[in-house]
Amino acid sequence: MVFAIKEINENPRLLPNVTLGFRIYDSYLNPRWTYQATLQLLSPWNKFVPNYRCDSQDNLSAIIEGFFSAASSLIPSVLGMYKIPQLSYGYSSLTTEDSKFVSLYQMVPNEALQYKGILHLLLHFNWVWVGFFDGINMNSEWFMKNMVPEFSRNGICFDFIDTAYKNGMDNDFRELKKWLWKVYDKLMKTQANVLIFYGDPHSMLIFRRLIIIITYRDHFQKPKGEVWLLTAHQEIKALPSIRNWSTQYFHGALSVAIHSNEVPGFQEFLLRRSPYNSKGDDFLQDIWALAFSCVFPSSFLRNSQYFISTGNCTGEEKLENLPQLYLETSMTGHSYIIYNAVYVVAHALHAMYLSKASRTMTDGKRKRVQNFQPWQLHHFLSDVSFNNTAGEKVSLVQNEELEGIFDVINWVSLPNQSFTKQKVGSIDLQAPADQTVSINEDIILWDHWFKQRRPHSVCTESCYPGYRKKKKEGEPFCCYDCAPCPEGKISAQKDMADCSECTGDHYPNTEQNFCIPKVVTFLSYEEPLGISLALISLLFSLITALVLGLFGKHHNTPIVKANNRSLTYTLLLSLFLSFLSALLFIGQPEKVICHLRQTAFGIIFSMAVSSVLAKTVTVVLAFLATKPGSHWRNWVGKRLAKSIVLSCTLTQAVICGLWLVVSPPFPDADMHSFTEEIILNCNEGSDIMFYCVLGYMGFLATASFSVAIPARKLPDIFNEAKFITFSMLVFCSVWLSFVPTYLSTKGKYMVAVEVFSILASSAGLLGFIFLPKCYIIILKPELNHRGHLIRRKH
Repeated sequence: MVFAIKEINENPRLLPNVTLGFRIYDSYLNPRWTYQATLQLLSPWNKFVPNYRCDSQDNLSAIIEGFFSAASSLIPSVLGMYKIPQLSYGYSSLTTEDSKFVSLYQMVPNEALQYKGILHLLLHFNWVWVGFFDGINMNSEWFMKNMVPEFSRNGICFDFIDTAYKNGMDNDFRELKKWLWKVYDKLMKTQANVLIFYGDPHSMLIFRRLIIIITYRDHFQKPKGEVWLLTAHQEIKALPSIRNWSTQYFHGALSVAIHSNEVPGFQEFLLRRSPYNSKGDDFLQDIWALAFSCVFPSSFLRNSQYFISTGNCTGEEKLENLPQLYLETSMTGHSYIIYNAVYVVAHALHAMYLSKASRTMTDGKRKRVQNFQPWQLHHFLSDVSFNNTAGEKVSLVQNEELEGIFDVINWVSLPNQSFTKQKVGSIDLQAPADQTVSINEDIILWDHWFKQRRPHSVCTESCYPGYRKKKKEGEPFCCYDCAPCPEGKISAQKDMADCSECTGDHYPNTEQNFCIPKVVTFLSYEEPLGISLALISLLFSLITALVLGLFGKHHNTPIVKANNRSLTYTLLLSLFLSFLSALLFIGQPEKVICHLRQTAFGIIFSMAVSSVLAKTVTVVLAFLATKPGSHWRNWVGKRLAKSIVLSCTLTQAVICGLWLVVSPPFPDADMHSFTEEIILNCNEGSDIMFYCVLGYMGFLATASFSVAIPARKLPDIFNEAKFITFSMLVFCSVWLSFVPTYLSTKGKYMVAVEVFSILASSAGLLGFIFLPKCYIIILKPELNHRGHLIRRKH
């Protein structure tokens, strides 16, 4: 304040010909003295007569106050009655920001913003388990109601929330000792490595005294190292008279301090101060005496039993030799706010005087000053905006939330029991989320307990990827067990509340901490199974073609002509197509392929089975027609056989056509049958239609088998029925085995089962019906004539 007023009075452009003065009153951290000092401001100089004004030279313009205690928070209501502008840099509870205090201008961010700054600091360092001490007469109820839920929403838990000290305990030694034990027990047993202390400088001084009593007088073990987080109004200071207090316990503390900047000329001004060149500044002598442990002749400390003097003060002592613990040579946050507050008042006064000068030029400036009333300054205070000597813009905010910009200060204890502090970063609550906190961790000095590694403060160590947090009953949500993820789920990050499933095209790895892409697979020509089935299909197709060619070459021989030559060719052609249809099931499924697979297979197989049925019926009717007078002779002929083949094949074609219209097969990806694979296959569309196709083929096969069984005992001239019986036995056995095997397999192996069934049943028909005939045609051609085929009964 003195430095700012000196600059203003020496500035010819700001309040020319006007000299600013000031009065300083100490609250002594006592509400009673605070109220008395407030009323003294409303009294004449050197007289305690509130509400009277006797000296025209003593014109009160504004009050710059720094009440740090909640007990003093009602002072603005006293001063507000006079509408005196109040610029506050001290305790900022929500009650003092109420709109009814129209005379109050808050110069520092309120408590809520300070705690949000601490919250962001905790999140930056990933400190989620903290302890909390509040000081004397602080508004802890507001903290519990408003800030604890806010901390919880951001994942911060409190190991404890307690009061560091209560007024009146020092009057009862038993109560004090009991409380000391309680505080010591919390400090020793807490798992939290980060402790928040919320209070004013007086509370911090008392709390430090308690720590000293605990660790030295009672010879208790020193509490383990912690990181103390301090709010903006706290400073770890000590009086020179108690310089033997240990400072190690707060080594490495961090404080969210009011933003400040270096003001040119301040340090030089401060170091040139002397008790003999500071007229009217009685505070300086007391500060000088305390700092250098000396006394002045008129000092009240001369008779103090608590003050140890080393002699008389000479005034030649050097302030720069004092440790930072006793003298802060740089401008602190509070000093910076006071400096700006003085300039705010000066600029408002300057604007008001210019406004009056524009209205009248008749009165002298001194008369305008004498007629000035403090309430007139409010209009001009609200419009103040300027750049201070540090180059920062300064404006005044009334009943509104200030910008939340803080400096992060690291407190470091030195061997001489003094402290030094260093700015290690900043917090800007208006900045984007990823730029809110800016910390240079390389220059932070932590408590020796942490061996210069970043401290961590958690209730439970992090759950590694592959595990999830499992809440402990009766414990805060920050305390949990780590449980492995259920099968099929993963957690890719630490401290996941729950595990998540991989997407359909991925599967968990063994550790269940990330997802692996599934391999896309299908029955292809590039794998042994697919190649084998394809080669078998082509081989049997070739054999069928050779048989068909052999029969064509011996077209007019009796063995080819026997039992309806057209049916023989139809059966061979359908078997040839059946072997080739198996190739539709190999390769990547596509829309056209999916449409053709089952329908082509169903129609071709129906043609083959209906041809066998027609052959069997032809054999039976031919035998029956040989009996004298049999009416079955009318049924014997090619027309009946063709009708059977056409009607049975067309019926299956109608079923397949209906299937394609109602719910056609389509390409699909099976992501669930196998953990590590995606199976590309053809979805049948309608399972009912699929089993209708199979069922109809089964019906034809059963009919053929039923007719062929009694026909096998016919005379040798009709012995083809025996081969049909064996072929249909193989056919039915294959397809009866197909159904349970098909339903019990998954993925591409279902396709392989169906291909194998097609090949096996087709091969059975080809082998049992045509192999004997090929044997006669190729190896026994002498048997291929009518004389040897007809045997007469004796």
